[in-house]
Amino acid sequence: MLPARFVTALTAAALAVVALAGCARTIGVEVAPEAADPLCADVMLAVPDELGGDLPKVPTDAQATAAWGEPGAAVTMRCGVAQVGPSADCQHVDSGDGTAVDWIVTTDDAGTWSFVTYGREPAVEVIVPPAVTENHSTSFIADLAGAVTQVPATKECQ
Repeated sequence: MLPARFVTALTAAALAVVALAGCARTIGVEVAPEAADPLCADVMLAVPDELGGDLPKVPTDAQATAAWGEPGAAVTMRCGVAQVGPSADCQHVDSGDGTAVDWIVTTDDAGTWSFVTYGREPAVEVIVPPAVTENHSTSFIADLAGAVTQVPATKECQ
């Protein structure tokens, strides 16, 4: 039989773990139409734990999604979005480690940046809200190359 003091310590430790798990904020992200594509699983397994040096990965509530930062000010990523056609907004982004990704890059009137992979199916979308770009450039998009290149490229920016 275990001493009462030991049982009490174990119970307190278990409650602390439960309490801390409850503190992790989950980011709501809409699931993409092709999120069940097996390549999206490969992408999600390869996403980094941090973006931009100080945006930690946080839990999301949908399949084939990832997020970094704080609720209301998080970079979000969805795999399985519709492919985007050729565009003058296509940019070739080199990660610095020999991998590169072509992205269709747009920004809206509110200052939200959208990056959608070009030439990869399923496509991956990354949304960067103005709250993030106040303190960061969007150059951390290159940090996602290792994950995004899990989907082979079939086309490149022109």
